Amino acid sequence: MLLDPGMDLTLRPMRYPDFYERYRAAIRNTWTVEEVDLHSDLADLARMTPQERHLINRLVAFFATGDSIVANNLVLNLYQHVNAPEARLYLSRQLFEEAVHVQFYLTLLDTYLPDPDERVKAFAAVDNIPSIRDKAEFCFRWIDTLADLRSLETKQDRRAFLLNLICFAACIEGLFFYGAFAYVYWFRSRGLLSGLATGTNWVFRDESMHMEFAFSVVDTVRAEEPDLFDDKLGEQVTLMLEEAVAAELAFARDLCGDGMSGMNVDQMREYLEYVADQRLRRLSMPIRYGTANPFGFMELQDVQELANFFERRVSAYQVAVEGNVTFDETF
Repeated sequence: MLLDPGMDLTLRPMRYPDFYERYRAAIRNTWTVEEVDLHSDLADLARMTPQERHLINRLVAFFATGDSIVANNLVLNLYQHVNAPEARLYLSRQLFEEAVHVQFYLTLLDTYLPDPDERVKAFAAVDNIPSIRDKAEFCFRWIDTLADLRSLETKQDRRAFLLNLICFAACIEGLFFYGAFAYVYWFRSRGLLSGLATGTNWVFRDESMHMEFAFSVVDTVRAEEPDLFDDKLGEQVTLMLEEAVAAELAFARDLCGDGMSGMNVDQMREYLEYVADQRLRRLSMPIRYGTANPFGFMELQDVQELANFFERRVSAYQVAVEGNVTFDETF
């Protein structure tokens, strides 16, 4: 089974071809930071209000370390416990994508914050900015839950792994990052920061694939070991999401202050509750909030991805992958 202790090394016979196809799909969606022109955003930044600039500065400070935290959990906790080489191929690819995201956000900070002192403050945000520190501590707490677990020998071990996997898919990539994307697309809806929006389109696509891969792992484990999924697990996941919503809402209060036209704390609360319900629904668990999405500009993001005539590049493209694979071959 997928979470059996050990490290299966051979791709034949292939037990989980869906994971292999997800790896191939990720390869087709390769992009590079050099394709994103952030310099076109500088004129927009120059005419923003102080409150808008505060929002952007806080946002890029969160971006500075968010993907590094996800990459650490992937390396420290996920890779060693998923016992299928085709799934580990995808995780290897995900690690590359996290590195590209880190490079993108480094370039973003260097472009948006030309003052070296401001950049230093942004990179130290997990220590110095309470709303970002609280989110980081939430992540670190869940990373540490598997710190001493070398193999998944018992049902309790497997449940601990599932909770970690669900946390990073549903709460961090699926809620913290989606909250950040909402701010970016709010600016885009006003015709601002097109360079940031273009890069975010590609990050959004990657993160959506990461999240769906993790949920497909959960689906597979549910089919193989249904007794792991009881009411207690559902309660733990719901509580986890409630804590994530609270942390992200505190971040929203920091960013939005008294609110701006089309973006305020009440709207972000509704959006975060809506997203949390979407994650619970995907996990086949009862929804918690029953809140509607208040942001019309986010609706199209679930049907990735339209080419914008006004963008310098078409953001929905794929790199060709040559060769055919049949799954009934023997090695």
